Amino acid sequence: MLVETTRFGSISVSEEDIITFPEGMLGFSKIDKYVLVERVDDSLFLWLQAVKKPSVAFPLLEPEIFEKNYRVELAEEDRGILQLDNLKHAKVYAIITIPSDPTKMTANLKAPIVVNLKQQLARQVILHEADYPIRKGIFAELQQYCAASSRTVFPENDAPGYQAIHLADELEVPVAKSF
Repeated sequence: MLVETTRFGSISVSEEDIITFPEGMLGFSKIDKYVLVERVDDSLFLWLQAVKKPSVAFPLLEPEIFEKNYRVELAEEDRGILQLDNLKHAKVYAIITIPSDPTKMTANLKAPIVVNLKQQLARQVILHEADYPIRKGIFAELQQYCAASSRTVFPENDAPGYQAIHLADELEVPVAKSF
């Protein structure tokens, strides 16, 4: 199927790549179907794109990129909603805010997105027990990470395009143990 977006144009998506948020996300409770989107190059960001709302997309990063000791403790309720009995099937992402001055970009470490790759379920969890900030400045850490890994924070042009991330492929990649 084709997902129309305002940022990335039309993206071809298979049903197996659609992620369901049973309760929606904070502030977006009526939008429950999303797909992960990436640039077809070495760009750092992923995007969580709403399937039926072209203008709704959230930039994401794996928090370990800029917070080395990041840990997510899932409550039983979170595990139940995610149908997550094996943590190796989960990925954690932080929602990134990118203002007009990118040096002031922040990550929400208090309410990450947890995705059960196998069940195609996700939830934005709130880490009540952890003392993580809602707005952690991350630009310096991203620059260091990109310099060490030959990736880029902001690509130089838009030529490569975007594609949906195949969740089945993500299951084959070792998942960082951030739980």
